[in-house]
Amino acid sequence: MNGVIEIMLKNYEIFLLVLIRTSGIFFISPFFSSQNVPNTIKIGFSMMISLLLAVVLDTDANFTNTGFMLLVFKELMVGVIIGFIGYVFSATFYIMGQIIDMKIGFGMVNVMDPQHRIQVPIMGNFYYILAFLILLSINGHHSIINALVDSYEFIPIGEFIFNRDIMDVLVNLLSETFIIGFRLSIPVVAIIFLTDLLLGMLARAIPQMNVFMVGMPLKILIGFVIIGISIPLFYSIVVGMHNSMVEKIYIFLKLHIKG
Repeated sequence: MNGVIEIMLKNYEIFLLVLIRTSGIFFISPFFSSQNVPNTIKIGFSMMISLLLAVVLDTDANFTNTGFMLLVFKELMVGVIIGFIGYVFSATFYIMGQIIDMKIGFGMVNVMDPQHRIQVPIMGNFYYILAFLILLSINGHHSIINALVDSYEFIPIGEFIFNRDIMDVLVNLLSETFIIGFRLSIPVVAIIFLTDLLLGMLARAIPQMNVFMVGMPLKILIGFVIIGISIPLFYSIVVGMHNSMVEKIYIFLKLHIKG
């Protein structure tokens, strides 16, 4: 214990800067930012990772009063951007679920998400939890930690520069999120659209039939059937999106080197 305290006191500037970058990731990324995890555990885990990194890092940063505050801001930006990339990919499932909810008749039905403390679409929450469990099963959270460790090879302490290329990556990432969310919901949207056409034809052929009363439960039933059939395919989709997320993180890191 005394050895750990001695290391922290000897390299306290480096330790604090590493802690800032680590905290920026852990308090935003989908794996570590859950409100179900107590803040004391988050802080303790962040400090443990930061201590391990501070011991092995070799930096020539020159620490001054004004310069240190600038370094804090830079390290926070690196951590926040890495965590933000992970968060944006997790938001894809909420977008997918929102579109499906609107088509099957759950557009006004929301549930409370304890992680973000907001109301979210019921199917979006279902897909998010399912994706979260799949990512844990494939050790997806290790990818975030590996990206944190590797980030110091691409962006050493104090050398982060926010440029146009990084902005383009983030903007493209946001646009891709909506596109991917829509593509994932296309099977349900297409079949529900065909169901609406069929109900419209029945309404013309049988005017006495109350299409609204028949259509609502029918679309919900068909939607659940399609969702149930597609769940086995969801595993490969989540794994592919996880790989894409990791790729985007390293694109961000390597862009700084190219710049």
